[in-house]
This record gives sequence, structure tokens and C-alpha cells, in this order.
Amino acid sequence: MSTRDRSGCPINLSLELLGDRWTLLIIRDLVFAGKKHFREFLQSDEGISSRTLAERLQTLQDEGILTRSGDPSHGLKAIYRLTETGIDLVPVLATLGAWGSKHRKADDDLARIADKLAADGEPALERLKQALRAEHLG
Repeated sequence: MSTRDRSGCPINLSLELLGDRWTLLIIRDLVFAGKKHFREFLQSDEGISSRTLAERLQTLQDEGILTRSGDPSHGLKAIYRLTETGIDLVPVLATLGAWGSKHRKADDDLARIADKLAADGEPALERLKQALRAEHLG
């Protein structure tokens, strides 16, 4: 996936990196599902291919959204973690979730989570970001 910038517009620059379907779903899985291993991402309901997943994970590493390190409990596995830049995407995910809950036919349980996060506002987003910092940044 190329992130060649076509203009200096902040929306365009964001979409160049995050505008495909898979990238935000990978970040969603890191934030809300606690996924950290390649195989866990492959098991998401949306059915990403291993090739696409590998490409997106590499792009996210290259762009400083996440890091990859060896798993001390299993020599052949890698652990993916969010960076501070990745954690700063939490409000974007929350807004997309709230919009999808309101305007699309979302799963009732998942819609309730999105609606609660939106209703609780900035304090809830900050609590989530703090928890992610503890989990991903140490």
C-alpha cells in the first residue's frame, strides 16, 4: 500500500494512510479486541487475507502507528503494539463507531459499546487511551 502524498491537505494525508478498509480494522482490533499476533488479526470476522494483512502491518510500522517485537513466550511469534501516534487514533475510531451505530445496521451489542463511548465523551476516550498506553507502551 503506497502512502505517497498527493497534496498537503490534512484530510488527504490521513486518508492516504488510513483510507482503506483494512488499516482501521487492524487498529480497531488492537484497541478494542486486544489482538497482538498476526494469526489473531487473520481470525477477524471481516476475513482479511494474509498478504493484505502483512502489507498493512508493514505500512503501519513504517508510518509509526505500531511497532513489532519478538514474543518472549514464543520465538516464532511477533507482538504488535500501538505507538502514541496509534493511540491518538482512538477518537477517530470512536467517532466512526458512533456514526456507524446511528446510520448503519450495526450489531446491537457492538452498537451499545460505540454509543456508550460516544456518550461518555472525552473523559471516556482519555481513560481508554491511558489504558492503551499502559498496555502498549509499558
